[in-house]
Amino acid sequence: MPNVEEYTDVVVIGAGHAGCEAGLACARLGLDTVVFTVSVDSIALMPCNPNIGGSSKGHLVRELDALGGEMGKVIDRTFIQSKMLNVSKGPAVHSLRAQADKAEYSRTMRMVLEETERLQIVQAEVTEILTKDQRAAGVRLYSGAVYHARAVILCTGTYLKARCIYGDVSTYTGPNGLQAANHLTNSLKRLGIEMYRFKTGTPARIDGRTVDFSKMEEQFGDKRVVPFSFTTDPESVQKEQDSCWLTYTNEKTHEIIRSNLDRSPLYSGAIEGTGPRYCPSIEDKVVRFADRSRHQVFIEPEGRYTSEMYVGGMSSSLPEDVQHAMYHSVPGLEHAKIVRNAYAIEYDCINPQQLLPTLEFKKIKGLFSGGQFNGSSGYEEAACQGLIAGINASMEILGREQIVIDRSQGYIGVLIDDLVTKENHEPYRMMTSRSEYRLLLRQDNADQRLTPVGYQVGLISKERYEKLLQKKEQIRLEKERLEKTMTGANGSTQAFLEKYHSTGLKTAASLAEILRRPEMKYTYLKEIDPERPDLPLEVTEQVEIDIKYDGYIRRQLKQVEQFQKLEQKKIPEDLDYDKVPSLRLEAVQKLKAFRPISMGQASRISGVSPADLSVLLIYLEQKKG
Repeated sequence: MPNVEEYTDVVVIGAGHAGCEAGLACARLGLDTVVFTVSVDSIALMPCNPNIGGSSKGHLVRELDALGGEMGKVIDRTFIQSKMLNVSKGPAVHSLRAQADKAEYSRTMRMVLEETERLQIVQAEVTEILTKDQRAAGVRLYSGAVYHARAVILCTGTYLKARCIYGDVSTYTGPNGLQAANHLTNSLKRLGIEMYRFKTGTPARIDGRTVDFSKMEEQFGDKRVVPFSFTTDPESVQKEQDSCWLTYTNEKTHEIIRSNLDRSPLYSGAIEGTGPRYCPSIEDKVVRFADRSRHQVFIEPEGRYTSEMYVGGMSSSLPEDVQHAMYHSVPGLEHAKIVRNAYAIEYDCINPQQLLPTLEFKKIKGLFSGGQFNGSSGYEEAACQGLIAGINASMEILGREQIVIDRSQGYIGVLIDDLVTKENHEPYRMMTSRSEYRLLLRQDNADQRLTPVGYQVGLISKERYEKLLQKKEQIRLEKERLEKTMTGANGSTQAFLEKYHSTGLKTAASLAEILRRPEMKYTYLKEIDPERPDLPLEVTEQVEIDIKYDGYIRRQLKQVEQFQKLEQKKIPEDLDYDKVPSLRLEAVQKLKAFRPISMGQASRISGVSPADLSVLLIYLEQKKG
């Protein structure tokens, strides 16, 4: 009996957060797209924490939205609690975080996919990548069916040869007991793709009806919720929110863990994969931070229509009996019933240094990769990579120039550049400290930075783009007005300044000068600014930040100028580094292995010194001459 044979433009393997964004981008750019998943019930599944955003991750979701992605819109429709983090600090580190209704999020995202023209969802396991002349040509399924395609995007997440482990229990399944994908790894290895084995983990889920919340601190959402998506009406997200709860481990918890370390697969050698340093298991925390008498534990609802709760901060792979003792030692959890045990999960992923900054494989044209499969961790990191891979696969097919978000444009640029340029021996997690230009890359101005890119690509409508231009013009005009509007050192101004504990004036000053004072806010100035226009909050917020941080912003813009000079110096793809005189052997080896596309990227490769860069720069200039 002959096998099924189909033809399409793009195949996306996986329907997690990366696969959903990749599939939607391709279909919305007019390409016939097939998204394969081992289970249609696990589309956009959150197998670990029930939230979107958080420190630096909130930036990623806002940038994704600015480019035309979907995650921000879906979490705005399905959150049960929302909070802006780090508000006591400067605007560069303000970050949105929302608790999700897991089931509702997954259902909503699936509906978006199903309602998107040109997008087809297929439940099947992909076992082989088909290539022709070093080019992706389609996929073969476990059933033998063949789907011919012009581009293939790998978004397999944590499913490849996945193994879930706690204590002596080891099952070859994906997260949440779902089917693993066991055959694709061999096909990738045959194509010469270098694979890693990484690990992540998740805590137990408990029955909320068996928790004593009186022993915990209640954590509320913000009174005024800020949406993730720039297209969401802020009034639509002002709704009743669910509470989260904070408790702590104690010396008894730590003693239970220490006494059973020999039974932990992490320490017995049963787990081979490398885990994330910045999201360690509770046993790892107890060993590494031995001087700490307690660790935070967050009890978070998994959804509005379930009593299941997530025990944030206590992921583990300890045996079942130890888990019971450990969780029951935490205040408020003494009688908690475990719904799902904690477990670690090992999976196959790639060495991302095999990718270009466009997320296309260097050696196989038309083959792209996004998400945890690239050695990153987190839903937000995955979604951003999926979107960029989807955009660039589409650009490749449409014969248009692929896009690269650079480090000065967005956290997405930092994320991808770090993955493809630096040596990562553990799952990569985004953090604000990784960005050199974080004062410029704030979550509040993601639309100004990246919506023009989304519009140029074709994922942002003309109407949305024109609204952005109008907003930017309103910001410019208001900043200009505040710089030009003077107030005298008169009685009413002095009384106003005194009211807000601000130093009096000796001579006239502009409203902008007064706003630069740390104790001043744009809203306060209304009292001495009768000509003030009625502007939306999103405009006045930008005006205040731009004026208050003007000096710092100018300094960073100068640094960006220098950075971009190096980024714009392109290195020929076929450059023979062996022929570059005076280049050190280590630099030659590293440059040959990485094949950087620009001098900027070359400068960030470990083992390439400033002297090597000078030699390379002189050589390229001479060749050009």
